[in-house]
Amino acid sequence: MTEKVLIVDDDEAFRRILAERMRNRQLEVQTASSAAEALELIEKETFDAVLLDLMMPEMDGIEALKRMLEKRPETQVIFLTGHPSVSQGVEAMKLGALDFIPKPVDVNELTEKIRQARAGRLLFVEKKNREKLKRLLGE
Repeated sequence: MTEKVLIVDDDEAFRRILAERMRNRQLEVQTASSAAEALELIEKETFDAVLLDLMMPEMDGIEALKRMLEKRPETQVIFLTGHPSVSQGVEAMKLGALDFIPKPVDVNELTEKIRQARAGRLLFVEKKNREKLKRLLGE
């Protein structure tokens, strides 16, 4: 099964190029130009990984991460940023981000992180399903 990825970045050229490079690695890719657009997509669809720009107008990546995890706690977010800072990276990881990668990204490294994200999402969903089944069975 192919990994499904959502790329969220306000830089249209970066979004397009990264999407093309991910598709060349046989990943299913959708893109969003804003956090608000990404939140709408997340309500409708499930993604194995969300590649999220940290610095965007209107809503930054940290706020977007919080809202994504409220809607879908299993969401695996990998931050991509052209302006990395240790404090932002620490905050992102504390809030539940899978990783924090500076731009320009190494596509091979990113592809591996996406595979890890998929595995993490599947484990999260499996755990929640087991908990639900135990409750239904009264265990």
